[in-house]
Amino acid sequence: MATVEEIARRVEQADAARSRRRSAAARCVGELADQRAEAAAKLADIERELGDVLAEFSDVIGVDELAEFTDVPATDLQQWLNGRVTIRSKRKRSTATVKRDASQAPSTSNTTPAAQPSASPELTGPRNGATDTSTRIPTPVT
Repeated sequence: MATVEEIARRVEQADAARSRRRSAAARCVGELADQRAEAAAKLADIERELGDVLAEFSDVIGVDELAEFTDVPATDLQQWLNGRVTIRSKRKRSTATVKRDASQAPSTSNTTPAAQPSASPELTGPRNGATDTSTRIPTPVT
C-alpha cells in the first residue's frame, strides 16, 4: 500500500501533466482565434471596398456584365454592392419636442364615469397618442 506522501506525489504528477495539456490547448485556441479575428476584419474591409468600387462604377458597368467578365457570381457582386453601409448622422431632438413630451403627463385615472359604458379594448383607438403601427415600414438594421 502507498504512503500518504507517495499518493500526494502521484496526484501532483498527474495534475501537472493535465495542467500542461490544458494550458497548451488554451494557448493554441487563443492564437487561432486571434488569427481568425484578423482574417475576418481583413475580409470585411475587402468586401466593403468591393462594394464601394461596384457603386462607384455602376454608371458604366452593371453587375451582370462584371460577372460575365470576371467569372465572379452576380449574386456575390450584388451582395457586396447591397452590403455597403451608409453613414447617417444621428438626429437630435429639438428642445421644443422634449418640452412638449415632458408636459404631456399620462392619465392616471382608471375609473370610467357611470354614465359611459366601458368599451372593449378591441374597439377603442390607440392610447396615449400612439399611432397606428400597421402602416409602419421597418427599416433594416445594418
